[in-house]
Amino acid sequence: MGMTVGQESDQEEEVMSAINTTPLVDVMLVLLIIFLITIPVVIQQVPLELPKERNLPTQTKPENINISINKDGDVFWGTEFVPNQKALFEKLKVVAVMNPQPEVHVRADEGSRYEFVGRVVATCQRASILKIGFITEPPARAL
Repeated sequence: MGMTVGQESDQEEEVMSAINTTPLVDVMLVLLIIFLITIPVVIQQVPLELPKERNLPTQTKPENINISINKDGDVFWGTEFVPNQKALFEKLKVVAVMNPQPEVHVRADEGSRYEFVGRVVATCQRASILKIGFITEPPARAL
């Protein structure tokens, strides 16, 4: 960028083909500073203490109830097939009044849809079952 001052006024002025980037850089720096100041204000998180993974061995008691769900959505009470949610609810109502109330362990196939598991859990809640647990495979240990 050059500029001639006070010399030969009869020559035509050349058109400057370079872009002056100084104002662009100034605006970008101001925007960067504004974003750096406002981002911590916008990002807020609720302080939570997330649960830790723990693997407790299941204490199998004879009074525990095992409900199994296969990948097709069929529900089994132990090894006995339960035809519908109403039959499951009737069985759970009988168990819910026992003292102490037994735990319900839900075992679902890895390929089963969450909808099937959700129906069983909702039926347990409607029958006033207090303790519902999910049986899973323990994670593979690295050697």
